[in-house]
Amino acid sequence: MTPEIAADLIGESLHLTMLLVLVLILPGLVTGLVVALFQAATQINEQTLAFLPRLLVTLLVLGLAGRWMVGLLMDYCVSIFERAAQLAS
Repeated sequence: MTPEIAADLIGESLHLTMLLVLVLILPGLVTGLVVALFQAATQINEQTLAFLPRLLVTLLVLGLAGRWMVGLLMDYCVSIFERAAQLAS
């Protein structure tokens, strides 16, 4: 395996990891921002009000995008196994 191939594989894996994490994190981040603005506007300082909507949105996104995320991971794993013979030499 040449350094270029290794760098390419690392880049692909980091790109896939970043994509999968952002799909889960960004909706929770936006929800947290909206809830924080609502709490600041109404001066409600309840901790469960800040946590529960983010949890529900994250679970909803995981349920909706889970199949797509697993598909991406499976495609990446299959491509790694298909290139294993090339990488070993």
